[in-house]
Amino acid sequence: MQKISTMLWFDGQAEEAAKFYVSVFKNAKMGKVARYGDAGPGPKGSVMVASFEVEGREFMALNAGPQFKFNESVSFVVHCKTQEEVDYYWDKLLAGGGQESACGWLKDKFGLSWQITPDALLEATSNPDPAISQRAMKAMMQMRKIDIAAIKKAAHG
Repeated sequence: MQKISTMLWFDGQAEEAAKFYVSVFKNAKMGKVARYGDAGPGPKGSVMVASFEVEGREFMALNAGPQFKFNESVSFVVHCKTQEEVDYYWDKLLAGGGQESACGWLKDKFGLSWQITPDALLEATSNPDPAISQRAMKAMMQMRKIDIAAIKKAAHG
């Protein structure tokens, strides 16, 4: 068990979400599922926490009710080496009702925010040549899903 784990708050969809994330990432697996007992506060037998692992990181999905919703102040960045990887994660995380946003951001069907970020974008926008980094940034600001070829073309004029 990790020293620090990420707890994600859901309103009745903890196990569904855990299974969804495990299906998206190739290096992922389900962990233990704990259920509410007689002491509650959820209905006896319903899922309290579903744990899962993605890319070696432990997550816990908690069924805790509708009081709190995800927002963009917390997001997960998926680093991608190729356009195929960008396309894969973009499509998989949008499946079933997700929403596209700007600059490589999206929300999955549970409302959790993700940034699908190619390494080429990070390299271009952090280039020590300000002309290159600004052209890459300007191109990115026009995109929803990041297009690596378009970023490279813009960065290098």
